[in-house]
Amino acid sequence: MSIQTSLSCLVAGLNQHPRRWHLLGIVVCVFMFAVAFWLQFVLQLEPCPLCILQRIALFTALVLFTCLAIWQPKNWYWHLLPSLGGLAGIVLAGRHLWLQSLPADQVPACGPGLDYLLDVFPLWDVLTSILSGSGECAKISAAWLGLSIPAWTLFGFVALVGFNGILAWQIKRHT
Repeated sequence: MSIQTSLSCLVAGLNQHPRRWHLLGIVVCVFMFAVAFWLQFVLQLEPCPLCILQRIALFTALVLFTCLAIWQPKNWYWHLLPSLGGLAGIVLAGRHLWLQSLPADQVPACGPGLDYLLDVFPLWDVLTSILSGSGECAKISAAWLGLSIPAWTLFGFVALVGFNGILAWQIKRHT
């Protein structure tokens, strides 16, 4: 069986069984959460504010994949919903990588913790503060195969958005 035949069988299966692809999205999200919690609770790496926002984006994608797996709408555009969480995660992970790439003298100063910010400031000010970055987000606390945690997270979000886009495109094409 050639690679082209295998790919065409795979793509044809997208339209016939979209629930399986939503379940795959759920599995990817759960795997990303498992790695995040392992890093936090086993390796004792405290998540920075951008890491926490990336987890919220991942949770959004997880909830939307779960809703689609249960609901199974016929219109193709509903299948793009999990990409919203994935796109937010791509933006956040990209911002995180940018902060990590800054020279040491250009890294923003560390700000107060996320708990304090949420207690004292309105939500919009908290988000603005987090996205402007802080020194703790620029610190590379761990790397695997030469890539930092936000880089691997970015790959995970790109994979989620990519295969979700292919799923929606295939459903649109066959309806």
